[in-house]
Amino acid sequence: MTALNLPPFEYKLKKADGKLFIFDVIRKKYTYLSPEEWVRQHFVHYLIGEMKYPRSLITVEEGLSYNQRLKRSDIVIFSRKGTPWMIIECKAPSVLLSEHTLFQASVYNVTLRAEYITITNGLSHLYAQVDYQNNKTIWLEALPPYA
Repeated sequence: MTALNLPPFEYKLKKADGKLFIFDVIRKKYTYLSPEEWVRQHFVHYLIGEMKYPRSLITVEEGLSYNQRLKRSDIVIFSRKGTPWMIIECKAPSVLLSEHTLFQASVYNVTLRAEYITITNGLSHLYAQVDYQNNKTIWLEALPPYA
């Protein structure tokens, strides 16, 4: 797998039916190790280990409904009140982050209404705060600390 611009972590791999799987500490199960999953697992471990985000308030691959269609958000972090606080869209390292990537995360956020949006391909990371009152997006230089 590609080396990422995220801290390394100790991961568990297993092989089954000729495919490689990685253990997901949030879902507590092995999941197919795609390039996007490699980024997602690194980012989850970064959130928990480096940024000290509470593991119990992080969900991975949760379903949500948008325009009567079922979508899946990569990572959602909840506030201590149980409302979505940040949505994170993960892409494979080969995918360049673009307006389309931000649009995808923003579409998910129409339903969730999280205060923060992060998009990452493991090499580059973009962070934004959503100002709902003034209907604008404020780009941030770094991932906000969990409050």
